[in-house]
Amino acid sequence: MAPADDGGRKVAVNRKARHNYFIESTIEAGIMLTGSEVKSLRLGQASIAEAFAAERDGELYLMNAHIPEYKSANRFNHEPLRARKLLLHRRELDKFMGDVRRGGITLVPLSIYFNARGRAKVELALAKGKKAADKRAAIKEREWNREKSRLLRARG
Repeated sequence: MAPADDGGRKVAVNRKARHNYFIESTIEAGIMLTGSEVKSLRLGQASIAEAFAAERDGELYLMNAHIPEYKSANRFNHEPLRARKLLLHRRELDKFMGDVRRGGITLVPLSIYFNARGRAKVELALAKGKKAADKRAAIKEREWNREKSRLLRARG
């Protein structure tokens, strides 16, 4: 399910994920946040460029996601880089962790957004790393498609 389908508002997007990884499948997961984190996200402040999901004690956590402190929270503020628990059904969690354990595959967050009900969600992807040659081929194909569309526009 894509976040844009349900009227959600994107807060953070991992733009490099599609460049650095082959995306095999995606899933929507809830994220356990404190009040100051939600307020900071509603201001549109977050970075998931270096974030990833990892298993810890049978649960899935979002690591390295930077949500800056909310200025008005004073002493009740949160730690910006803390591990945040992801909320998935047990069957989904077992399926994804089985894929990750096989090796060569990682769980990468593609975006953080608020769904139509106002809940913070993370779009996770099962991803396999691209080699440098794969990245060059993707860039070459993208540039060719742009050039092709320019030629067709100029012609017609």
